[in-house]
Amino acid sequence: MSKIPRRILSLCLAPLGALLVNPPASAQAPTPIKVSYQIAYWALPIYIATEKNWWAEAGLKPEFVVYPAGAQQIAGAASKSWDVGGTGSPPAVLGAQRYGIVTLGITNDESTANGVMARKDNAAAVRSNAAKEVKGKQILLSPNSTGEYATMACLKKWGMQRSDVSVVTLAPAQLVSAFIGGNGMLAGTWAPNFYTLNEQSGAEVVCSGKDAGVMIPGALVARGEFAKQNPEAVAKFLAVYLRAVSFEKSNKAEAMGYLRKLFDANGIKLNDGYLEQELARPIFTLEEQLKLMSRTGGKSSLDQAYESLSAYLKGVGTLTEVPDPATYITDDYMKRVDQAPALKAFANNAN
Repeated sequence: MSKIPRRILSLCLAPLGALLVNPPASAQAPTPIKVSYQIAYWALPIYIATEKNWWAEAGLKPEFVVYPAGAQQIAGAASKSWDVGGTGSPPAVLGAQRYGIVTLGITNDESTANGVMARKDNAAAVRSNAAKEVKGKQILLSPNSTGEYATMACLKKWGMQRSDVSVVTLAPAQLVSAFIGGNGMLAGTWAPNFYTLNEQSGAEVVCSGKDAGVMIPGALVARGEFAKQNPEAVAKFLAVYLRAVSFEKSNKAEAMGYLRKLFDANGIKLNDGYLEQELARPIFTLEEQLKLMSRTGGKSSLDQAYESLSAYLKGVGTLTEVPDPATYITDDYMKRVDQAPALKAFANNAN
């Protein structure tokens, strides 16, 4: 869908604004940090922070590493190609098992942005009687993806399971091309593929993850080794990301302009209606992150979402066991932000 650069370098000089986070007594050169992401809505805070030069204010000098999908991104952790970033929840789980990646928080709730699309001529029939219309039909899916996860939840809602449909597995870009080319009655995918398929083939979402009752969190992540060795840098990364979230919530029109610039620069052309759908996804401030991750009453809301996701991954044979979320999801770094007055003020600054 887009031509994505392999690596984007951003060299930022720390201005006087860095004194907000770094007191004069500790004035020092900005800390290098490698930030990984994909071209997706949840990368908007990273883009805004770069446009606003907030990295330098936080005392960080980022190097951006952009990946086309989660599989390549997570594999990059093995070679230490990145330190922190954002990714999808399936890559976060698999990365924890294979490379010791830790989940620090949530980028956004993607429940409405993942699901099943049907061709325009079939959509109404699928909505009215999915069990009859879908059973035995061909569905295009990208394996180990949030789109596949949402699709399996939709099948369950419709009283079916994977064996009741004919699954064709394709990489995301190939899935879009194949569906537009006339292959499959259904496609399990996510935004912005939703918009491309709608615009070019008239396809409609007939069931989302939210419709099927599953929460699909995007993940803020770090390499475990880097996080242990550089806790302050990780906390500053989170503070920068959260400041951009605060900005988005308070400046919708300006945020929409930045999202358009981010997508346009990478070959993704969306009209205002689609951009508004992207911006309607739930995103979370520092306080909201801490609530989602709180284990005060037992398992956190985020723990439960990841357990459900891991059960799906086990069901398709990607995992052998459902891992304990407490072994790879930590709120330690969010708490570092919350417990440092200057950093907390920075994270909550909506300007």
